[in-house]
Amino acid sequence: MRASPRICRILRMHDPINGDEVSQPALAVIDADPYVRSTSKILQPPRGWRPSLRFLGPGMVTSAAVVGSGELITATALGAQVGFVLLWIILLSTLVKVGVQIELARWSISTGKPSVTGYNDVSPRIFGKSWMSYLGLLNFTQGIIGQGGVLAAAAFAFSAALPVLGAPLSAASLAFWIILIVGITIAIHMTNKYEIVERLCTVLVIAVTACVVALVIGVQFTDFAWTLMDVGEGLSFQLSAGAMGFALAVFGFTGIGADEITKYTYWCVEKGYAAWAGPNDGTDEWAERARGWISVMKKDAWLSWGVYTLSTVAFYILGAAVLHPQGLQPEGNDVITTLSRTFTDILGPGVEIFFLVGAGVALFKTVLANTPGFARQMSNTLAVFGAFDWTDPVSRNRWLRAFMIILPLLWGAFAFGMKAPLAMVLIAGVINAFWLMAIVIAVIFLHRTQTDPRLRDGAVFTVYFMISAVVVFGVGVMTLLDQF
Repeated sequence: MRASPRICRILRMHDPINGDEVSQPALAVIDADPYVRSTSKILQPPRGWRPSLRFLGPGMVTSAAVVGSGELITATALGAQVGFVLLWIILLSTLVKVGVQIELARWSISTGKPSVTGYNDVSPRIFGKSWMSYLGLLNFTQGIIGQGGVLAAAAFAFSAALPVLGAPLSAASLAFWIILIVGITIAIHMTNKYEIVERLCTVLVIAVTACVVALVIGVQFTDFAWTLMDVGEGLSFQLSAGAMGFALAVFGFTGIGADEITKYTYWCVEKGYAAWAGPNDGTDEWAERARGWISVMKKDAWLSWGVYTLSTVAFYILGAAVLHPQGLQPEGNDVITTLSRTFTDILGPGVEIFFLVGAGVALFKTVLANTPGFARQMSNTLAVFGAFDWTDPVSRNRWLRAFMIILPLLWGAFAFGMKAPLAMVLIAGVINAFWLMAIVIAVIFLHRTQTDPRLRDGAVFTVYFMISAVVVFGVGVMTLLDQF
């Protein structure tokens, strides 16, 4: 059988360690089924930041999932409510979760498995399945409510800027934009290609982050200029009276949440990190390769952390500096139009349409990034319960495609039915905090029982990881106490 041109190009790859050029296919998953490791897929990992840049990407998909909903809606709204005093919550939220994210991705590279498959191994078991798997089923609710809220917010933004079939925010105009967003999302993801998701997310994340940072700088030339004293107040670890519930919801929804930590393992596998390390044959050579690709993964995770932390802090500052002094707090259906004041009060009312379109694009980007991620997470959960064989690539692809049609349709139905994006996003944030508690337990279990000991980091990271785990779990407990 004659080899395909794609395979021939792959065979011409060079070793990045020696500085030789690596062909484009090396930057994608080498096989049609990235969840199967074989010696034919082995690739030596790059060393250092510059050679590794060509192999980064999963973190930008993760950033696209959070730079929009948690930042544009909840972070800005929190700043509007309490001012600068809770800036430390934003920084803590983004920082502590990375340790859990990295440790779960380390396990995934070590075993070649995605997170939900590992969750089913966590003891104790109930009727043959892990308690985590049952929580995964319940978590479907959070995925539908939260993304329904994000899609609703995107439709509100587009309808306010470009009303179609009726007045701004009218039922007809909202219905048009919801249907259009759902249709475009389904069309983009029908190919089920990781490369498309990564490239699109990278461009959109960079664009959104650059725009909001530029605006924060622009605030300094207006009457709403913020000072280093304001930032110092925000880093003084105070807690505003009456803001506990809101702050906990923001902790759960800003930065990477439980679902982003879970979905990151799929992107790491589909990027090729696990496959390039090869199957674990017990040799020192495999351990060295795996450690190399784990090092690349950590660079990817920390780079994305820098991007979404910068974006989150910028949105929070806009809310605290511009909305809070005026007593403007986003509520109900007015969330997007109220948030538009962060732009119009700085640059004038003439730019409102540009803000609304930009906000719509940022939120739409979140829907685009989360569609394939939730499709993998949910289909893998159903596979655990016997709906299909996850290791069968044909069945897996069929279920993924089905979810990438069903999920946007469900989100659209929720968006049109509830019409309260801020409330929907905050409800999802609280549920996400509970799911985070369970994931902390699962990651510790998998770290101790399944991750190859040779791939673990030293004492410094171990301490950081345990602090992260304790803080994340503790916030979940605080959320529970605050609610009841």
